[in-house]
Amino acid sequence: MKYRAFGRTGLYVSELCLGTATFGGQGWWKVWGEVDQQSANVLVERALSAGVNFIDTADVYAEGHSERILGQAIRVSK
Repeated sequence: MKYRAFGRTGLYVSELCLGTATFGGQGWWKVWGEVDQQSANVLVERALSAGVNFIDTADVYAEGHSERILGQAIRVSK
């Protein structure tokens, strides 16, 4: 995995990002994707194992359900 400096913070982020807008599939977001918890667990584990440390999430994705799924996936991947 390649990493880039995050400004002058001393932090480095992976060049690849895992997007989580498709996690959960609630409300309007259902048309964009419906990744369930089990599938999200697999995706997050693979991303973390590959060195990804940049994950895109927002409290509006799947009406907040996406963040809950992501949190659970990170918890079980440790």
